[in-house]
Amino acid sequence: MFTSIIDASSALTLQNGFLCLVTSIVLGLLVAVVYQLSGASSKSFTVTLALMPALVQVVIMMVNGNLGAGVAVMGAFSLVRFRSFPGSSKEICVVFFAMAIGLATGMGHLAFAVFFTIILSLLLLLLCRSPFGELHAVPTEKELRITIPEDLDYPHIFDDLFEKYTDRVTLERVKTTNLGSMFELTYHIRLKKAVQEKAFLDDLRCRNGNLTIVCGRISSVKEEL
Repeated sequence: MFTSIIDASSALTLQNGFLCLVTSIVLGLLVAVVYQLSGASSKSFTVTLALMPALVQVVIMMVNGNLGAGVAVMGAFSLVRFRSFPGSSKEICVVFFAMAIGLATGMGHLAFAVFFTIILSLLLLLLCRSPFGELHAVPTEKELRITIPEDLDYPHIFDDLFEKYTDRVTLERVKTTNLGSMFELTYHIRLKKAVQEKAFLDDLRCRNGNLTIVCGRISSVKEEL
């Protein structure tokens, strides 16, 4: 069922090459549409996904059986990788998805390429639309960033306020700002249910000299590899 339409012992025919190219383009467009439906996407990346299977397929057909040409192509792909910006883990996964389609169609396994494209596309949509892998943070958990002058003893300056307004607090990061004249403290806190957030921030402003305070939800899981 999943046999190749390309005979390794004979030359590539125009009919087989055209059929592989059309299949790559159609499957590439399908992957691009699925990626758009799975979340936010840019036009340039979507166009890249649509064209990548066809490009990889052509390369595989040209280097089929030629070890030297295959090594040269691998080096070219490495150069392209180092000239690109790092993407999220989902974007890298979809890029490999498109490349796998090109590899399959380039070797003539069109039925297998269509089969695994449909299966993985449905799986990608299902996982992206479902709550699978999400962190369900407690609503009272917040990320708090406080700017203080460098002369304040930051490890203990807010201890009494944290004890009054929070159930749990963790100092995640200390960062110097304004040419080292200030510190930016990043905390993960869990507010008490009955507490008023505005009163908490007002007391913090009185303690840090009315400098910048940012309080919001904890950022989601980092997707970068």
